[in-house]
Amino acid sequence: MPDGYGIARDGSGAEILSWEQIEQWLRDARNYWIISTNADGTPHAMPVWGLWFDGAAAFATSRESRKGRNLAERPDGIVHLESGDNVVILHGKVAEMTGRAQLERMADAYEKKYDMRPDPHDPGNITYALSPTKALTWLEHDFPNTATRWRFESSSQS
Repeated sequence: MPDGYGIARDGSGAEILSWEQIEQWLRDARNYWIISTNADGTPHAMPVWGLWFDGAAAFATSRESRKGRNLAERPDGIVHLESGDNVVILHGKVAEMTGRAQLERMADAYEKKYDMRPDPHDPGNITYALSPTKALTWLEHDFPNTATRWRFESSSQS
């Protein structure tokens, strides 16, 4: 981060948020912003319902939606929670979830969370999982002491 942000570069005095706390925010979130890239290189943002599921941000969309088409062509994406106070920004690649048992478990979890069950086998829809390769997190009220960059090994969800 730039020096003007007030974040110590040596880690001294930092109150680092635990990954367990971040995962709780991800589980509790109602809306997730999905950022993809249009064919002309411009960004596209859209809120969706989703889940923190098997270590990934999972959501379903129509294959014909703008985000569905964008992510099919360019799987690099960002997921951002709607809160600007408890900030979680995940960077990674999306992969289509295809395992029948995994899709059923996701539909069960989705129904429990939103009181609505998606059809995980509808051929017009696609279920994506963004496995983070990087995450940025912080508490807005204590930004300099809680700003944390996380890096992860990439893994595919299927």
